[in-house]
Amino acid sequence: MRRSITSAFPQHLAATALALAAAVTAFLPSAFAGNPVPFSARAGLELAQDAAATWSPDARLVYLENDEPVAANGTAERWGYLFYSQEKGKARGYSIRNGKISDAADLGFDIDAPPLAGDWVDSGAALVAAEEKAGRTFCAEQAGRLSTMLLIRGAFNDKDPDATTWTLVYTSDTAPSLFVVVDAEKGNVIKTWRG
Repeated sequence: MRRSITSAFPQHLAATALALAAAVTAFLPSAFAGNPVPFSARAGLELAQDAAATWSPDARLVYLENDEPVAANGTAERWGYLFYSQEKGKARGYSIRNGKISDAADLGFDIDAPPLAGDWVDSGAALVAAEEKAGRTFCAEQAGRLSTMLLIRGAFNDKDPDATTWTLVYTSDTAPSLFVVVDAEKGNVIKTWRG
């Protein structure tokens, strides 16, 4: 599913997005105890920021992705947050679950990712926009499902490469994936494609 990103975007942008996706999920434990409470992406941000600031005062959020399936209201049981410190020259990821940091780990390779815009719409608003534009139809017609929501800057908007965007990836067993890019500051869909 994520390999198809490379065919739709310039190699260096796709490589950055793929590397970040792999980094956020690679350090996550596969099982947790208890009944998790779903939350929106923004709801876990403060905890992740506090932890990142302890790690490095100049840490800035560069990537965010669901670590568990996203519900119809844009919540998930776990979200992953990746921060970069210019001072340390390193990145560190945090996985948030049940109001706690369930895991934290340094990224094992260098990245070149700018910090996200400070003001972005939450996962629920991004999902509503994507569903209204194309996601709902794709799921109904192709027996599809939302598999990934990621927030990144500079990777999926060739018209404004400095913009922070949500990218929602819908998959199906019978059709190519649907990608929906939402302007994370305005909350409107700016691009869709299949691949």
